Amino acid sequence: MNVMVYNKYKEALIELKIEVMKSLEGVYNVDEIIDTFTNFYYDKMILDITAIRDYQNIDNLQKLAMNINMENVIVLLDDSPETNSEAYISKLVSLGIYNFTKNVDGINYLLVHPHSYRDVVNVHNVQDMNQSNQLNPTPVDTETAKKEENMVQDLPSNNGKMKIIGFKNITNHAGATSLIYMLKKELQKTKQVAALEVNRVDFLYFNEKDMISTTSQELLKEIMHRNTYDVILVDLNDYEDLDVCTEVYYLIEPSTIMINRMLKKNKSILDAIRGYKLVLNKCTLNKDDVATFEYETKLKVVDAIPCVDDRQKEIKEIKDFIGKVNM
Repeated sequence: MNVMVYNKYKEALIELKIEVMKSLEGVYNVDEIIDTFTNFYYDKMILDITAIRDYQNIDNLQKLAMNINMENVIVLLDDSPETNSEAYISKLVSLGIYNFTKNVDGINYLLVHPHSYRDVVNVHNVQDMNQSNQLNPTPVDTETAKKEENMVQDLPSNNGKMKIIGFKNITNHAGATSLIYMLKKELQKTKQVAALEVNRVDFLYFNEKDMISTTSQELLKEIMHRNTYDVILVDLNDYEDLDVCTEVYYLIEPSTIMINRMLKKNKSILDAIRGYKLVLNKCTLNKDDVATFEYETKLKVVDAIPCVDDRQKEIKEIKDFIGKVNM
């Protein structure tokens, strides 16, 4: 079931042929929208941007993106000069807001074909992100792009000094970003470590050195710039060229709701991930439950990491994981 927040475009939105279990009408502060829907389960939120007070201020959209999973939100833009500007659209993409449109037909399309970063990269001006020191890309022509595709051949091999370890969420919110942050904090006590995230800017909020946000096009460059490091941790997100990594760990948050949502989205997912290096993250299962999970799914679990406090200086579960996988 879906939810709607509308104002100016109420009449157009209520004519959508979708099931809606909750709707809000009017103009709301971002905090009010966050408080209403943070712990509210829904499939998609259709958000009329004019329902957000001072929506022209991109900081309000940033706050929304920090507190609500924007993968499940479709934003209907208005016809104002501000929201139609290249800079505004680019900033939406920088915040991980990929599903936006200017008409109802666009909403119907995005309900069936949600966008990933690859679908909106053409409207993303990465220079907007330079202002926050997250990226430093340079213009790339076709010849240069071909050379960069070959850069992977120059990366350290599995027997080299540097390990490039990728992490990819299988269930939504499986915690790759926070897990990488905690692993980096522990590893950097004895090694030179960097963390890279692809096509997102979540690392910005950790305010941590050597945690860099980049794009699919710039990832190999960022790795090569750090070829003297011992370990590079990569939050892969939607990046699919996994040959860049020495190894990849796939994260599952094994709560009932997340497992069922995963299976509803892709009924054959268990067959697809069989043989992967799977980690149960934010796991509340005991050892017997993990064994039952492996038996019922016919999947092999590398480790089960419980919910932990990322503010702690010493996190036993993180140290145990590092030792278990010889990171």
